[in-house]
Amino acid sequence: MKMNKTLLSTLISVGLLASAGASQAAGWCESGKPVKFAGLNWESAMLLTDVMQVVLEKGYDCKTDSLPGNSITMENALGSNDIQVFAEEWVGRSEVWNKAEKAGKVVGVGAPVVGAVEGWYVPRYVIEGDAKRKLEAKAPDLKNIADLGKYAAVFKDQEEPSKGRFYNCPAGWTCELDNSEMLKSYGLESTYTNFRPGTGPALDAAILSSYKRGEPILFYYWSPTPLMGQIDVVKLEEKPGVDKSVNIKVGLSKTFHDEAPELVTVLEKVNLPIDLLNQNLARMTKERIESPKLAKIFLKEHPEVWHAWVSEDAAKKIDAAL
Repeated sequence: MKMNKTLLSTLISVGLLASAGASQAAGWCESGKPVKFAGLNWESAMLLTDVMQVVLEKGYDCKTDSLPGNSITMENALGSNDIQVFAEEWVGRSEVWNKAEKAGKVVGVGAPVVGAVEGWYVPRYVIEGDAKRKLEAKAPDLKNIADLGKYAAVFKDQEEPSKGRFYNCPAGWTCELDNSEMLKSYGLESTYTNFRPGTGPALDAAILSSYKRGEPILFYYWSPTPLMGQIDVVKLEEKPGVDKSVNIKVGLSKTFHDEAPELVTVLEKVNLPIDLLNQNLARMTKERIESPKLAKIFLKEHPEVWHAWVSEDAAKKIDAAL
């Protein structure tokens, strides 16, 4: 049967275009391009990142890498496709993310963690005392952040005794900027120093040392984390109507989102149940297990969680690699 040459040429062109499109869509890892992750420096994000890297490497033959940096730097890198995956993006809290999302440079998918919380905390013994430890309540009426103005002396800053001390996030974290704005909005700038520890572990050390000594401390913190399972604290209430619900997604560069749909399908299904996540984070601290090692332990011990994220073939390959 003879075919019109023009029609044949058109069909061949369409076929080639379709083939090229399919190759582009399925070819991120096949082409040898690495999937670059944000090398985030808090425990839950570290574990999520390492779990995702193992899944893509062992299940989908991808090369992966992680670039260290604080959250703001990494969000900028995501917007320019210098990295492709930001494993634990607290959506809506960062102006860098908001602008990049509005400009169509980044996309949030899935729900890797559900039930996360954040806020300003004090040890329970500050409000209620602790008979076993012979600690008296230093701030029995403290309930709201707005009440802190009259309790600055309770949280005295040793370096600036005329003020209280608020332990903020380390500089460069998105929450550090949010908390600094909150100090202003609650009128606490003149009565509290805005203390920024150098690192996350330094913040943990300050909280734990004060807690063990039974001393008052005012600090920002969040969950899921290993620390929150070790201490008994009270979250201070905010102004009526303030919504601090936490929406966590896997942040992707728009380029990666559009060019690697088969990998996006996996990443958008990733979810670590928060109780199980907290248990593993506590194990990370207690047993001093590095995150990459714990990721493999988690995958080996909990196939019922991650098998639902991946194809049957990928699950077999990951199981075999573990």
